[in-house]
Amino acid sequence: MTAAVPLRTRSRRTRGGTLSTARRREGLTALGMASPAVLLLLVFFVIPVVLAFGLAFTSARLISPTPARFVGLRNFAMLAEDPVFLRSVLNTFAFAAVVVPVQAGLALGLALLVNGRFRGTNFFRTVYFIPVVTSMVVVSIVWTFLYQKNGLLNRIIDGVTLGLVRGPDWLNDPSTSLAAIIFMSVWQGAGFHMIIWLAGLQTIPAELHEAASIDGVSRWTRFRFVTWPGLRATRTFVLITITISAFSLFTQVNVMTQGGPLDSTSTLVYQAVRSGYQQQQTAYASAISLVFFVLVLIVSLVQRRLTREKD
Repeated sequence: MTAAVPLRTRSRRTRGGTLSTARRREGLTALGMASPAVLLLLVFFVIPVVLAFGLAFTSARLISPTPARFVGLRNFAMLAEDPVFLRSVLNTFAFAAVVVPVQAGLALGLALLVNGRFRGTNFFRTVYFIPVVTSMVVVSIVWTFLYQKNGLLNRIIDGVTLGLVRGPDWLNDPSTSLAAIIFMSVWQGAGFHMIIWLAGLQTIPAELHEAASIDGVSRWTRFRFVTWPGLRATRTFVLITITISAFSLFTQVNVMTQGGPLDSTSTLVYQAVRSGYQQQQTAYASAISLVFFVLVLIVSLVQRRLTREKD
Protein backbone atom coordinates (compact mmCIF):
# COMPACT_ATOMS: atom_id res chain seq x y z
CA MET A 1 0.00 0.00 0.00
CA THR A 2 1.48 3.37 -1.07
CA ALA A 3 2.07 5.90 1.71
CA ALA A 4 0.30 9.22 1.28
CA VAL A 5 2.55 12.23 0.59
CA PRO A 6 2.11 14.92 3.26
CA LEU A 7 0.36 18.09 2.10
CA ARG A 8 3.27 20.31 3.22
CA THR A 9 5.78 18.30 1.16
CA ARG A 10 3.59 18.53 -1.95
CA SER A 11 3.22 22.30 -1.54
CA ARG A 12 7.01 22.67 -1.22
CA ARG A 13 7.53 20.67 -4.42
CA THR A 14 4.96 22.77 -6.22
CA ARG A 15 6.58 26.01 -5.09
CA GLY A 16 10.02 24.67 -6.03
CA GLY A 17 8.84 23.72 -9.52
CA THR A 18 7.17 27.10 -9.99
CA LEU A 19 10.32 28.96 -8.91
CA SER A 20 12.56 26.95 -11.24
CA THR A 21 10.18 27.55 -14.15
CA ALA A 22 10.09 31.29 -13.40
CA ARG A 23 13.89 31.43 -13.21
CA ARG A 24 14.14 29.58 -16.52
CA ARG A 25 11.78 32.05 -18.13
CA GLU A 26 13.75 34.98 -16.69
CA GLY A 27 16.98 33.47 -18.01
CA LEU A 28 15.52 33.03 -21.50
CA THR A 29 14.12 36.57 -21.43
CA ALA A 30 17.50 37.98 -20.36
CA LEU A 31 19.25 35.97 -23.07
CA GLY A 32 16.82 37.23 -25.70
CA MET A 33 17.27 40.83 -24.62
CA ALA A 34 21.07 40.57 -24.53
CA SER A 35 21.44 38.64 -27.80
CA PRO A 36 21.28 41.70 -30.14
CA ALA A 37 24.08 43.46 -28.22
CA VAL A 38 26.13 40.26 -28.05
CA LEU A 39 25.65 39.69 -31.79
CA LEU A 40 26.74 43.24 -32.61
CA LEU A 41 29.82 42.88 -30.40
CA LEU A 42 30.74 39.64 -32.11
CA VAL A 43 30.29 40.99 -35.64
CA PHE A 44 31.80 44.45 -35.23
CA PHE A 45 34.38 43.92 -32.46
CA VAL A 46 35.40 40.35 -31.62
CA ILE A 47 35.63 39.02 -35.19
CA PRO A 48 37.48 42.10 -36.59
CA VAL A 49 39.96 41.99 -33.68
CA VAL A 50 40.65 38.29 -34.21
CA LEU A 51 41.04 38.82 -37.96
CA ALA A 52 43.41 41.75 -37.39
CA PHE A 53 45.59 39.65 -35.12
CA GLY A 54 45.70 36.85 -37.68
CA LEU A 55 46.17 38.97 -40.82
CA ALA A 56 49.09 40.89 -39.29
CA PHE A 57 51.28 37.83 -39.83
CA THR A 58 50.23 37.18 -43.44
CA SER A 59 50.65 38.76 -46.88
CA ALA A 60 46.91 39.44 -47.34
CA ARG A 61 45.74 42.27 -49.58
CA LEU A 62 42.27 43.77 -49.86
CA ILE A 63 41.79 42.75 -53.51
CA SER A 64 44.31 40.26 -54.85
CA PRO A 65 44.12 37.03 -56.90
CA THR A 66 47.03 35.67 -54.85
CA PRO A 67 45.92 33.86 -51.69
CA ALA A 68 47.32 35.10 -48.38
CA ARG A 69 50.26 33.23 -46.92
CA PHE A 70 51.98 33.28 -43.56
CA VAL A 71 55.01 35.62 -43.51
CA GLY A 72 55.79 35.74 -39.80
CA LEU A 73 57.12 39.06 -38.52
CA ARG A 74 57.89 40.55 -41.94
CA ASN A 75 55.19 43.22 -41.67
CA PHE A 76 56.53 44.35 -38.32
CA ALA A 77 60.06 44.48 -39.70
CA MET A 78 58.78 46.70 -42.50
CA LEU A 79 57.14 48.97 -39.93
CA ALA A 80 60.45 49.46 -38.15
CA GLU A 81 62.00 50.69 -41.42
CA ASP A 82 59.04 52.80 -42.58
CA PRO A 83 59.74 56.54 -41.99
CA VAL A 84 56.02 57.38 -42.39
CA PHE A 85 55.11 54.92 -39.64
CA LEU A 86 57.79 56.28 -37.32
CA ARG A 87 56.59 59.83 -38.00
CA SER A 88 53.02 58.72 -37.33
CA VAL A 89 54.03 57.26 -33.97
CA LEU A 90 55.82 60.49 -33.06
CA ASN A 91 52.83 62.62 -34.12
CA THR A 92 50.42 60.42 -32.16
CA PHE A 93 52.44 60.66 -28.96
CA ALA A 94 52.97 64.41 -29.42
CA PHE A 95 49.24 64.91 -29.91
CA ALA A 96 48.39 62.84 -26.82
CA ALA A 97 51.09 64.48 -24.69
CA VAL A 98 49.54 67.91 -25.28
CA VAL A 99 45.84 67.08 -25.51
CA VAL A 100 45.55 64.90 -22.40
CA PRO A 101 46.73 67.43 -19.77
CA VAL A 102 45.42 70.54 -21.55
CA GLN A 103 41.95 69.16 -22.29
CA ALA A 104 41.63 67.62 -18.82
CA GLY A 105 42.72 70.86 -17.15
CA LEU A 106 40.46 73.03 -19.30
CA ALA A 107 37.50 70.74 -18.70
CA LEU A 108 38.12 70.80 -14.94
CA GLY A 109 38.29 74.59 -14.98
CA LEU A 110 34.99 74.80 -16.85
CA ALA A 111 33.40 72.32 -14.45
CA LEU A 112 34.50 74.39 -11.46
CA LEU A 113 33.03 77.50 -13.09
CA VAL A 114 29.61 76.01 -13.79
CA ASN A 115 29.42 74.04 -10.54
CA GLY A 116 28.39 77.11 -8.59
CA ARG A 117 24.86 78.33 -8.07
CA PHE A 118 24.33 81.52 -10.03
CA ARG A 119 22.03 82.79 -12.71
CA GLY A 120 22.77 81.41 -16.17
CA THR A 121 24.55 78.23 -15.04
CA ASN A 122 22.47 75.97 -17.29
CA PHE A 123 23.04 78.32 -20.24
CA PHE A 124 26.83 78.15 -19.89
CA ARG A 125 26.73 74.37 -19.43
CA THR A 126 24.81 74.09 -22.69
CA VAL A 127 27.13 76.45 -24.55
CA TYR A 128 30.25 74.57 -23.44
CA PHE A 129 28.67 71.24 -24.42
CA ILE A 130 27.48 72.26 -27.92
CA PRO A 131 30.79 71.36 -29.69
CA VAL A 132 30.52 67.82 -28.29
CA VAL A 133 27.13 67.10 -29.86
CA THR A 134 28.23 68.61 -33.16
CA SER A 135 29.60 66.12 -35.71
CA MET A 136 33.39 66.02 -35.77
CA VAL A 137 33.26 66.14 -39.57
CA VAL A 138 31.26 69.36 -39.45
CA VAL A 139 33.57 70.84 -36.83
CA SER A 140 36.62 69.91 -38.89
CA ILE A 141 35.20 71.50 -42.05
CA VAL A 142 34.36 74.73 -40.20
CA TRP A 143 37.81 74.96 -38.65
CA THR A 144 39.41 74.25 -42.01
CA PHE A 145 37.84 77.48 -43.28
CA LEU A 146 38.94 79.30 -40.12
CA TYR A 147 42.54 78.14 -40.61
CA GLN A 148 42.84 79.26 -44.26
CA LYS A 149 45.37 81.89 -45.23
CA ASN A 150 42.62 84.49 -45.59
CA GLY A 151 40.38 82.86 -42.96
CA LEU A 152 38.76 84.39 -39.91
CA LEU A 153 41.60 83.48 -37.53
CA ASN A 154 44.23 85.32 -39.58
CA ARG A 155 41.88 88.27 -40.02
CA ILE A 156 41.53 88.49 -36.23
CA ILE A 157 45.31 88.34 -35.81
CA ASP A 158 45.75 91.01 -38.46
CA GLY A 159 43.15 93.27 -36.82
CA VAL A 160 44.44 92.84 -33.25
CA THR A 161 48.07 93.52 -34.24
CA LEU A 162 47.11 96.35 -36.66
CA GLY A 163 48.67 94.45 -39.53
CA LEU A 164 52.05 93.95 -37.84
CA VAL A 165 51.66 90.16 -37.62
CA ARG A 166 50.56 87.99 -40.53
CA GLY A 167 49.06 84.63 -39.66
CA PRO A 168 50.49 81.55 -41.42
CA ASP A 169 48.66 79.08 -43.64
CA TRP A 170 47.97 76.94 -40.59
CA LEU A 171 47.11 73.59 -42.19
CA ASN A 172 49.58 73.80 -45.08
CA ASP A 173 52.62 74.62 -42.97
CA PRO A 174 54.40 71.58 -41.42
CA SER A 175 55.39 73.66 -38.40
CA THR A 176 51.81 74.66 -37.50
CA SER A 177 49.52 71.95 -38.92
CA LEU A 178 49.65 69.57 -35.95
CA ALA A 179 49.33 72.44 -33.45
CA ALA A 180 46.24 73.67 -35.30
CA ILE A 181 44.59 70.23 -35.05
CA ILE A 182 45.54 70.01 -31.36
CA PHE A 183 43.91 73.37 -30.60
CA MET A 184 40.70 72.44 -32.40
CA SER A 185 40.55 69.00 -30.74
CA VAL A 186 40.99 70.46 -27.25
CA TRP A 187 38.20 72.96 -27.91
CA GLN A 188 35.85 70.31 -29.28
CA GLY A 189 36.29 67.69 -26.56
CA ALA A 190 36.55 69.83 -23.42
CA GLY A 191 32.77 70.04 -22.97
CA PHE A 192 32.33 66.27 -22.73
CA HIS A 193 34.90 65.88 -19.98
CA MET A 194 33.53 68.99 -18.27
CA ILE A 195 30.32 67.02 -17.68
CA ILE A 196 32.29 64.12 -16.19
CA TRP A 197 34.26 66.43 -13.90
CA LEU A 198 31.02 68.14 -12.93
CA ALA A 199 29.46 64.82 -11.96
CA GLY A 200 32.50 64.07 -9.81
CA LEU A 201 32.36 67.49 -8.15
CA GLN A 202 28.74 66.96 -7.17
CA THR A 203 29.57 63.69 -5.38
CA ILE A 204 31.82 65.53 -2.89
CA PRO A 205 29.86 66.15 0.33
CA ALA A 206 28.94 69.81 0.71
CA GLU A 207 29.66 69.58 4.44
CA LEU A 208 33.39 69.35 3.73
CA HIS A 209 33.38 72.64 1.82
CA GLU A 210 31.21 74.29 4.45
CA ALA A 211 33.57 73.20 7.22
CA ALA A 212 36.55 74.50 5.27
CA SER A 213 34.81 77.85 4.69
CA ILE A 214 34.01 78.19 8.39
CA ASP A 215 37.67 77.54 9.23
CA GLY A 216 38.68 80.33 6.84
CA VAL A 217 40.51 78.06 4.39
CA SER A 218 41.49 79.71 1.09
CA ARG A 219 40.03 78.57 -2.22
CA TRP A 220 43.29 77.03 -3.38
CA THR A 221 43.80 75.12 -0.12
CA ARG A 222 40.20 73.94 -0.24
CA PHE A 223 40.67 72.71 -3.80
CA ARG A 224 43.96 71.01 -2.94
CA PHE A 225 42.84 69.15 0.19
CA VAL A 226 39.08 68.73 -0.34
CA THR A 227 38.12 68.89 -4.01
CA TRP A 228 41.12 67.21 -5.65
CA PRO A 229 41.22 64.13 -3.35
CA GLY A 230 37.47 63.75 -3.83
CA LEU A 231 37.97 63.53 -7.60
CA ARG A 232 40.36 60.56 -7.46
CA ALA A 233 38.10 58.09 -9.31
CA THR A 234 36.84 60.77 -11.69
CA ARG A 235 40.28 61.93 -12.77
CA THR A 236 41.38 58.34 -13.44
CA PHE A 237 38.40 57.84 -15.74
CA VAL A 238 38.90 61.23 -17.45
CA LEU A 239 42.61 60.72 -18.08
CA ILE A 240 42.16 57.22 -19.48
CA THR A 241 39.28 58.22 -21.79
CA ILE A 242 41.13 61.29 -23.09
CA THR A 243 44.27 59.22 -23.69
CA ILE A 244 42.41 56.57 -25.67
CA SER A 245 40.59 59.26 -27.67
CA ALA A 246 43.85 61.12 -28.35
CA PHE A 247 45.62 58.00 -29.60
CA SER A 248 42.62 57.29 -31.86
CA LEU A 249 42.99 60.59 -33.74
CA PHE A 250 41.63 60.11 -37.26
CA THR A 251 38.62 62.20 -38.32
CA GLN A 252 40.30 65.59 -37.94
CA VAL A 253 43.33 64.45 -39.94
CA ASN A 254 41.25 62.77 -42.62
CA VAL A 255 39.07 65.85 -43.19
CA MET A 256 41.54 68.69 -42.64
CA THR A 257 44.99 67.60 -43.85
CA GLN A 258 44.93 63.98 -45.13
CA GLY A 259 48.13 63.38 -43.17
CA GLY A 260 50.01 66.29 -44.73
CA PRO A 261 51.86 68.41 -45.31
CA LEU A 262 54.92 66.15 -45.52
CA ASP A 263 53.31 63.62 -43.13
CA SER A 264 53.40 66.21 -40.33
CA THR A 265 49.89 65.22 -39.18
CA SER A 266 49.87 61.53 -40.05
CA THR A 267 48.84 59.31 -37.12
CA LEU A 268 48.76 55.58 -36.44
CA VAL A 269 45.03 55.20 -37.06
CA TYR A 270 45.12 57.34 -40.18
CA GLN A 271 48.04 55.39 -41.62
CA ALA A 272 46.32 52.09 -40.83
CA VAL A 273 43.17 53.19 -42.67
CA ARG A 274 45.13 54.59 -45.60
CA SER A 275 47.27 51.46 -45.89
CA GLY A 276 44.32 49.11 -45.59
CA TYR A 277 41.84 50.82 -47.93
CA GLN A 278 43.66 53.23 -50.23
CA GLN A 279 46.78 51.11 -50.70
CA GLN A 280 44.92 47.80 -50.14
CA GLN A 281 47.67 46.46 -47.88
CA THR A 282 45.41 44.64 -45.46
CA ALA A 283 48.16 42.72 -43.66
CA TYR A 284 50.32 45.83 -43.24
CA ALA A 285 47.36 47.80 -41.88
CA SER A 286 46.61 44.95 -39.46
CA ALA A 287 50.19 45.08 -38.21
CA ILE A 288 49.81 48.83 -37.59
CA SER A 289 46.55 48.19 -35.74
CA LEU A 290 48.21 45.55 -33.58
CA VAL A 291 51.04 47.94 -32.67
CA PHE A 292 48.46 50.63 -31.93
CA PHE A 293 46.56 48.25 -29.63
CA VAL A 294 49.71 47.34 -27.71
CA LEU A 295 50.77 50.98 -27.31
CA VAL A 296 47.37 52.09 -26.04
CA LEU A 297 47.21 49.12 -23.67
CA ILE A 298 50.65 49.89 -22.22
CA VAL A 299 49.93 53.60 -21.81
CA SER A 300 46.54 52.91 -20.21
CA LEU A 301 48.02 50.40 -17.75
CA VAL A 302 50.84 52.75 -16.79
CA GLN A 303 48.41 55.62 -16.41
CA ARG A 304 46.05 53.48 -14.33
CA ARG A 305 48.91 52.42 -12.09
CA LEU A 306 50.10 55.98 -11.55
CA THR A 307 46.61 57.23 -10.70
CA ARG A 308 45.39 54.23 -8.71
CA GLU A 309 44.05 54.68 -5.22
CA LYS A 310 46.75 53.94 -2.66
CA ASP A 311 46.04 52.42 0.73
